[in-house]
Amino acid sequence: MGVEIRESPVSADAFEDMKEFVHDYLAASVENEEEGGRMRWYPWHSAEYRFNHILNVVDIATKIARKEGANVDVTRVAALFHDIAKLEAEQDLHAEAGARIAREYLTAHGDYPESFIEQVCSAIEVHSYQGPLDDLPLEVQCLIEADILDKVGANGTALMLLRMGYESRTHMDSAEMVDRVIERGEDARERVESDTAESIVHQRLKRTRWFQEWLTMEVAEMSVEDDLDDVATGMGDS
Repeated sequence: MGVEIRESPVSADAFEDMKEFVHDYLAASVENEEEGGRMRWYPWHSAEYRFNHILNVVDIATKIARKEGANVDVTRVAALFHDIAKLEAEQDLHAEAGARIAREYLTAHGDYPESFIEQVCSAIEVHSYQGPLDDLPLEVQCLIEADILDKVGANGTALMLLRMGYESRTHMDSAEMVDRVIERGEDARERVESDTAESIVHQRLKRTRWFQEWLTMEVAEMSVEDDLDDVATGMGDS
C-alpha cells in the first residue's frame, strides 16, 4: 500500500496543468485514429465524452476521499489519469497503459515523492478490478466507486437515452432503457463499500425511479393517443 502521505504535493496550478495534458492526450488519440473509425460517430468513444467522464469521476472520487479519510491528492490524480489511454488501448490494457502514462508525466513534471507516484499509478492500474473492494487501499476504493457511480442516476439516464438515438430506437423504448440504469444502480449498491458511496447510490437510485415513474406514465398516455389516432384514421378511410 505504500507509505501514507500527509502533505499535499499537488498545487492547484499543477492539477490544472494535468487536466490540460489529459484533455490534449485524449484529443490526440482521436486525431490519430486511422480514417476516423469508431471515434467519429459514437459519443462514448469521443475525446469530449471521455474527458467529461474523467472530470465526473474526479469530482465524485474527491468527495468520497474527503469524507472517508483517504488521501485526496492520490485519489484525484489517479481519477484524472484513470482513462487517459481508453481511446488508444484495448479495453483490458487501458488501465496498465494509463498507469504508465501517469508515471511518465508525474516523473517529468514536478518533484513528487516516489511513494505518491507509486500510489497513484497503482490505483490507476487496478481501477478496472471487478472483485470485492473491502481489501483494497482506500484511495483505490474511492476511484473504483466513483467510476461506477458516474453511470448511475440522472447522468446515467441521460447517457442511456442518448444511446437510444444511436441505436435508432424510439421514445417508446425509453422506460426499458431507464430500467437498465436502475439495474446498474442496484449492482452498484451491492458493490460499493464506503458509507459515502452508498449514500450517493441511494440518492441517485431514488431520482432515477422517480423519473421512470413519470416516464412510464407519459409514454403509456402517448401509446393510447397513438392508438386513438389510428382508429380515427381508419374510420376516415372507410
